[in-house]
Amino acid sequence: MNCCPNCFGDSGLKSHIEFLSEAVGVCDYCGSRNVALVAPSELEDKFASLLNTYDMSEQGELIAELLKNDWSLFAHERMTIAQVQMLLADVLDDGEFVRKSFVPSELYRSNRLGKWEELRLELMHKNRYFPETEIDLDRLEELLSHISIGTNELQNRWFRARTKTKDELFTNVEMSAPPSKVASHGRANPAGIPYLYLGSTVETAISEIRPHTGDMTCVASFDIPNTLKLVDLRAPRRSVSPFMLEDEQDIGMMRTDLVFLERLGHELTRPVRQMAAAFDYTPSQYLCEFIKKSRYDGVIYSSSVSAGFNLALFDQSKAVIRAIGQRRVEQVSVSISEEI
Repeated sequence: MNCCPNCFGDSGLKSHIEFLSEAVGVCDYCGSRNVALVAPSELEDKFASLLNTYDMSEQGELIAELLKNDWSLFAHERMTIAQVQMLLADVLDDGEFVRKSFVPSELYRSNRLGKWEELRLELMHKNRYFPETEIDLDRLEELLSHISIGTNELQNRWFRARTKTKDELFTNVEMSAPPSKVASHGRANPAGIPYLYLGSTVETAISEIRPHTGDMTCVASFDIPNTLKLVDLRAPRRSVSPFMLEDEQDIGMMRTDLVFLERLGHELTRPVRQMAAAFDYTPSQYLCEFIKKSRYDGVIYSSSVSAGFNLALFDQSKAVIRAIGQRRVEQVSVSISEEI
C-alpha cells in the first residue's frame, strides 16, 4: 500500500514525499492518479513530534479527527475518518493508537487571542494611537511569515468595480484608488491613506460594492507582478504546515496561535453594515498597518459577500490597468438569518 501528497493535503509533507518517492502511479488511499508514491511507514518520523503534542484522554477525540480539525490535514474528499485511521495506522505501524482518544496537551497555552480582544476594544473605544494593551508584535510578525504567499502562486489578473454614475466609462484614474485627500476609511485602510482593493473575479469585485438589481457597473481589470509578497488570511490552518516547524514546542504553540490567526482573518472578512461607524474598522486597519510595516505588499482575505476573495494592495502603483468595461447587475440574492 502506498500513499501520496494528496492524502495529507499539506505543503510540508508534499515536498518530503516527492523527495522520497521513487514511483509515480495511483494512490491506494485517496485514489489520486499520476502522483508521487511512498510507503506510509517512511513518514513515521515526520509524525512523531506532531503526535507528541497530544495527550491521551477518555474525554478526547480520535487523533484522526484532531489532525483534521487542528491542521486541516486529510482534506481530500475520499479521506474519511475511517480512511485516515487506516493510513495513520500504516504510518505508525500501530492499529491500536488510532482507536484511542486524545486532547491537545496542556503544555502549550497562549493568551494571544484574549490580548487581541482587549486591544481591539481599546482601539475602538478608548485609546486609538497609544494603546495600553500590549501584544507580542515580534510573535505576530513571526506568525505572519507562516501565512505569507508570493503573487507567483496566484492569478495575475484582478478586478475592481464601481457603480456607474455617468454615461461614459470611468477613466483609468477614476478606477484606481482614490486620492489621499478624499480616501475614506475602509476595511484595511485608515481615512486619508488609500489602498487599492481588488477582487479575485468580476463577480466578487461587483459584489463588494453591494449593487442593486439593474445597476450598471464599471469594471477594470488589473495585472499585478509575480514578485509581490502578501499575507494570506483566508485559511491559516491550510497554510501552516506542522511538518515544517522545528520541534514539539513550536508545533504546540502554533496550534494555539492558529485560533488567533483565524480571528485576525475574521477582522477583515466579517460583514459590516454599509453605514458602519469609522471605529468599526479600526482593529482591521491596525492589523493591516502592522502588515505593511512588516514589509508586505498587501493582504488577501475572504470576501464576506461572495465565494471569492479580495486583495488590499498597499501601493497601487504595483498594479496596472489592462481594460475597462461595463456590466449590468441582473440579480442580487439575499440570505437572511432566523428572527432575532
